[in-house]
Amino acid sequence: MITTNDIRDIPLDDLVIGKGQVRVKDVHKDIDELAESIRVQGLLQPIVVCEGEKKGKFEILTGQRRFLAHKKNKAKTIRALVLNKPVDAETAKAISVTENLVRRDVSQKEYIDACTALYKKYGSIKAVAEATGLKAQTVSQYVKYDRLIKPLKGMVDSGEVDIRVALRAQDAAAAGGEKPDPADAVKLAKEMASMPGIQQKKLVQEREEKPEASVDESIEAARTGSKVTQIVVTLTGETHRHLQTFADNEGTSQDDAAASLIEEGLLGKGFGS
Repeated sequence: MITTNDIRDIPLDDLVIGKGQVRVKDVHKDIDELAESIRVQGLLQPIVVCEGEKKGKFEILTGQRRFLAHKKNKAKTIRALVLNKPVDAETAKAISVTENLVRRDVSQKEYIDACTALYKKYGSIKAVAEATGLKAQTVSQYVKYDRLIKPLKGMVDSGEVDIRVALRAQDAAAAGGEKPDPADAVKLAKEMASMPGIQQKKLVQEREEKPEASVDESIEAARTGSKVTQIVVTLTGETHRHLQTFADNEGTSQDDAAASLIEEGLLGKGFGS
């Protein structure tokens, strides 16, 4: 079991940035501001390290930007929490993900890369969720990124569409058991990005039921044949919390979660088809 060994001031020259860092983009962004904050207020949160491959060296697991800021300030040492033993790259990535969950400033692409690497090591969604603290539904979505075709991966990486939209667009483009046509998948993703979740699902359903129809026909049918009506409901605070928890577990919005529950409830009572 990994535990903390002690907290100490470690010379910057004895530290190396570990390969398991989840943050890989914009590492140097706003470093000057961070360095000035640390200069004025001091280091409020120690970095986390373990013994490195070379004797006398320590690998940074979390806190690479704090380390870089200390270098900017020409500091000699930095306060660090030292783990009791070295860790492999995947475990280091899990530790990095867990810390950055609190900070909320890691990109979706970085979480996708981290979860995919951890899934390849552990082999189950549950294990990755337990290692990182992420919700199982969220991990499941991130791991599915690998099955996206290249154009859709590009749209997710750029932030043009959410990964759930990209997955639904690919499923719609592959209706009828065919390999998804890249142009169709991109068009569907762009259209779905402006649709509520319930209408996105209707579009996928439309493609599955009528795979011979063109993409434009399916989009038109989903937009005109599945009109969306917004309603306002009043919930108790407790019910609203339960709805939010359900939405979080499903990796969706409160609106989409509520629509799904209403639809399932009506179907269960014999209304709808």
